[in-house]
Amino acid sequence: MALLPEELIPTRATLIERLKDWQDHSSWQVFFDTYANLIYGVAIRRGLTRLEAQDVVQETMLAVARNMPAFKYDPALGSFKSWLLNMTRWRIRDQFRKRMPLEEDRKPATSQTATGDKDDEAEGEAAIPTSSDLDKIWDAEWENNLLEAAIAKAKRHLDPQQYQIFDFCVNKEWPPEKVAMTFSIPVGQVYMAKHRVAEKIKLEVERLKAEVV
Repeated sequence: MALLPEELIPTRATLIERLKDWQDHSSWQVFFDTYANLIYGVAIRRGLTRLEAQDVVQETMLAVARNMPAFKYDPALGSFKSWLLNMTRWRIRDQFRKRMPLEEDRKPATSQTATGDKDDEAEGEAAIPTSSDLDKIWDAEWENNLLEAAIAKAKRHLDPQQYQIFDFCVNKEWPPEKVAMTFSIPVGQVYMAKHRVAEKIKLEVERLKAEVV
């Protein structure tokens, strides 16, 4: 199923309600396409391998499916974004805990004091991400995905050349004079196109943020 750009991050209450039906494959596909890359990116940035990150995605999706029938969305109690973060957090912690027995097996056999055992346990726990670390990574990845969704939506309603001008100025960091020469237009038109596209993307970001639940 092709995913509409405007569906890349916002999770509307109606979609959450549809997810309560496990047989609604189209809604679950939208949900997976919306959040799989977000969850994967967070897991990778937290230090997991690609295979571990893929496991986090699969396990998080399964956890959502198991809990969704009893999930009740209430903005007064918290956002779906935070709920999904907690689901992802626990799956990431599971992956780090799976590493610990393997790491212990690789250590040379030595006689350890009780103090040494505690030190090893503390070292293993230190590898598990803290709430503050994961919160920051999640928020950063969420904002990146939100911006990508806004850009994708804006591009559908913009003149292709205007977006190219914006891309050269902002992403490729070309000087306005070089962009003007490339497109054979006045420098003032470069500034105008850049401003219009930036404003369009800003409006889309604000609209998407308002729709996030």
